Amino acid sequence: MTLPRLLLPIVMAFSGLFASAVQSSENIDPWEPMNRRIFAFNETLDKYILRPTAKGYRAVVPDPAERGVTNFISNVYEFNSIFNSLLQGRPGNALTSAGRFLVNSTVGLAGLLDVATPMGIEHSPTDFDQTLYTWGVKSGPFVMLPVFGPRTVRSATGYFVDTYTSPPAFLHDQEYAYLFWTVEAIDIRAQLLKADELVTGDRYIFIRNAYLERRQFILSGEQVEDSFGADEY
Repeated sequence: MTLPRLLLPIVMAFSGLFASAVQSSENIDPWEPMNRRIFAFNETLDKYILRPTAKGYRAVVPDPAERGVTNFISNVYEFNSIFNSLLQGRPGNALTSAGRFLVNSTVGLAGLLDVATPMGIEHSPTDFDQTLYTWGVKSGPFVMLPVFGPRTVRSATGYFVDTYTSPPAFLHDQEYAYLFWTVEAIDIRAQLLKADELVTGDRYIFIRNAYLERRQFILSGEQVEDSFGADEY
């Protein structure tokens, strides 16, 4: 039995519990009152911890070094793109991601430099949310997670699967894994600093819609280069 067939009943049972809420009411956000309370908590956390930390990071770290950190993190997750491409039945994309990982991990100094793109090895990331989408798993309702921000039930499932199947999760010393994830969160928040100026009106609605629209573009195979380029908020 293949790995997708082993995993599919589990993830479909999990997501199926919630997908019916969307299908019956055609409301992507049936848990809005709860989500807004969690959003308020996240806003407070962001105001006093995440945003000041990201601003300090951007002020202290030179731009070339910051790009190197972003490149390193992106290179680590090429492993997940290989894994998910295979689960999606896309061996060509898996080979491309493997090529990027090999080139950037060696010539690119452990991924600090992206030398694969200038060589014509294009970045084509994919994640477990896309894998579940390929398998026919419904998105389920929108959910605002504490700390981790906007998701759907399916993308939340995919996020945690991707996190715990990424190389840092396999490190013997988990302190380094948590260090990696902390730096990743700071780097993502730093990338979103300029996007703060674009948020207008009801912040919850704006961020929810921006997230859902971006995920839909990704699932449809579009390339998204907007200010909300990171999943996390």
